[in-house]
Amino acid sequence: MSTEHSIEDSIDKAATTVGSVWPVHSFVTANPLSGFEDMPFSEAVTQAADLVGGRGYPTPETFEAALEGGQIDPAVLDAELTERGYEGDPETLLKRMDAGDESGHADAETAADADADAARVDRVLTKWLSAFLDEGQAHWPMPDREDGFYSAFRSMAPHDGQIPDDGVVSDLPESPVEAIESALAPYPESQWVPIFEEQLAALPGWTGFIKQRAADGGEWQSAYPISLDGYLAARLALLDAFGVDIAPSTGSKSDEAEAADDLADAFLSAWEASYRGEVVDRVAAESEALEHSDSGGRPDAQLVFCIDTRSEVIRRHIEATGDYETHGYAGFFGVPMEYQGYDTEVAVDACPPIVDPQHRVSEVPTDRETEASHDRWSRLREAASEAIEALKTNPATAFGFVESAGSGYGVALAARTLVPGRVADLLGTADDAVPDNHEFCDPVVHHQHSYVGDLPVGLTDEEKVEYAANAFDLMGWEEFGRLVVFTGHASETANNPYDSSLDCGACAGNPGGPNARVLAAICNDEAVADELRDRGFDIPEDTVFVAGQHNTTTDEIELYDGDVPQSHADDLDQLRADLAVAREHAAAERTGADGSAAVSEAERRAADWAETRPEWGLAGNAGFVIGPRELTSDLNLDGRAFLHSYDHSTDRDGDALEAILTGPMVVTQWINMQYYFSTVDNAAYGSGSKVTQNPVGNVGVYQGNGGDLMTGLPLQSLMAADETPYHQPLRLSTIIHAPVDRVTDVLADHEELTELLDNDWLSLTVVDPTRDHRAFHYEEELTWTPASERVEARPEPETPPAPAAADD
Repeated sequence: MSTEHSIEDSIDKAATTVGSVWPVHSFVTANPLSGFEDMPFSEAVTQAADLVGGRGYPTPETFEAALEGGQIDPAVLDAELTERGYEGDPETLLKRMDAGDESGHADAETAADADADAARVDRVLTKWLSAFLDEGQAHWPMPDREDGFYSAFRSMAPHDGQIPDDGVVSDLPESPVEAIESALAPYPESQWVPIFEEQLAALPGWTGFIKQRAADGGEWQSAYPISLDGYLAARLALLDAFGVDIAPSTGSKSDEAEAADDLADAFLSAWEASYRGEVVDRVAAESEALEHSDSGGRPDAQLVFCIDTRSEVIRRHIEATGDYETHGYAGFFGVPMEYQGYDTEVAVDACPPIVDPQHRVSEVPTDRETEASHDRWSRLREAASEAIEALKTNPATAFGFVESAGSGYGVALAARTLVPGRVADLLGTADDAVPDNHEFCDPVVHHQHSYVGDLPVGLTDEEKVEYAANAFDLMGWEEFGRLVVFTGHASETANNPYDSSLDCGACAGNPGGPNARVLAAICNDEAVADELRDRGFDIPEDTVFVAGQHNTTTDEIELYDGDVPQSHADDLDQLRADLAVAREHAAAERTGADGSAAVSEAERRAADWAETRPEWGLAGNAGFVIGPRELTSDLNLDGRAFLHSYDHSTDRDGDALEAILTGPMVVTQWINMQYYFSTVDNAAYGSGSKVTQNPVGNVGVYQGNGGDLMTGLPLQSLMAADETPYHQPLRLSTIIHAPVDRVTDVLADHEELTELLDNDWLSLTVVDPTRDHRAFHYEEELTWTPASERVEARPEPETPPAPAAADD
């Protein structure tokens, strides 16, 4: 193998340890240690700690608070500690854990002192990265970006006065691989991967962003390309110029620190088992009751929500207002598309990051009069905004503009700070004058026999039928109401760089309303409905499909009902009235206020630019329940569980279950791990306090005025106070209502799923309705243990015996 190929292969191997980072305007919650998922969780967090210094487990103080708060069952903890050979009471063991933690901190401080010289390299390099990777924020862009990062750096860096003038940077070769080869000359090939791992881990935010951008190949990457080999070539050249040794370190955790991690793993497992056991017991009881219950009549309406944990709250309150069914489905509604709104400059991927878009869908105007009104108001607003921005940023006018407009800005700032609700009302009144896109636009769903890039515009009739059928198959639908509402979700916040982190994760950090509109349009197509009836879906002639969007910050649900026939006007009026009641109750649960005051408080939080916690997002997530809604409809799961509708009796071949486990379960595990690691070490895996964040390049945020790109969630999205977590850092507990042998068959066909389970990145419990509603917990290598036996003494795991009767 040539040296060039060997270097490239070593870079690819090292890059697996770097988690992908998406731009903050399209934030994707992902496991920052996704590259370590091929090893056990305990080993992964240790290796990650050696690379980036982040802790892998909650602090002893967090465990102590969980014990005192009753979140850890003492009996479960005692069984876990005994099984692992620990003696002593929890308080004594937590003190031992704390002592080991302090040993680990001392090791980290020593390493930090040794890296002081490399920090100067980081400061210089991040300056160049922020200039090159800017996506439209800078008014004076970096020259030569179209030549690629390495070439632009090579031509500009010799003029940087912060770089030592020793000829290293000024004599760089044209090829980045040649530059890397030169830097690696003193080191044997066996050290190349460790060297690359450490250098990529030095700025994991920027390198994760480069990795994702290069893999995605979007418009910015096409215009201004950057690669990990170009990044490493520049970094290694700077390290050489500053005289920094790049030999890989040999440090590792002390014995005390490793012992503390082992203890922490036991406490964490007990905490998770305490949460999981309570939910499993309740689901199993509901499963048994469900067997003896009678199916109800036709519901007044059925509403399909994203599986997002925030949907659990509003769904409970909707069901309490009338004869409504709610269902859970992935929030992109099964349509993998690239979507462009009517007045947006770029298209966005409206599907999970593990799925590639298969269609291009755009909004087109259908009402010329309303379109003209929208365009007129939009142009006025855009012109005013551009004029003010030009006055503020132009060197010739900036100071004069501040002098003349300062008092007006002062009044506006005071109003937005002191009376944000009233300001929001005024702005809302102004916005009401501009028609929303859905009032005069429709998505182009029908196949247009044309392409945008590699994507076909619209969907063929066959594809439309398949997407609709897949949705109903996965949710196990057999009955349809007069109204079926596909409800996407989005958030509403002010002055929040992380606003997209509160939007739909299944839509890659974008609002889910467009996906809901597309599926509703598909299902309202008479040709599609006829084909679905031929496939066995008994869709009545009076069923109408409607799209909507749930504002997760205010709990308002907007219905996109412009095409609903007059025959359903009364149904819509009643639904709107009930949604308003449900909104009040859901807002009261979230804010602690009552009635209309709760709605007002939720709206204030959405509008207040000084509000650091407009909503909690998915904080608290800990469980994923896959089964009929009836299993959880009588349970208050506190907005902590993802809920996906599924009926094993309509899925005899297991295809629907397979789709759920390989898709939504993987995405929820990503989300869960993002919240977990951002909580246990916010400095390493999160993004610190919102108060000290600064946006950079329209791609991310700094802490302070420079440095690495922050990768995870802010403190205020996770912590109730500085030392008090709101989010309980637990790995995801998945609970499936299905025959255990069917789940085993699915897992046996997907090594990537068993790898996650065998390595303890999440847990899996099956409540089997064909085995007296008993619960079985996955152990390892496709073996299961009856869940009821896990607290007292764990037997040797085995595959449960086959049931005496057939599954269905």
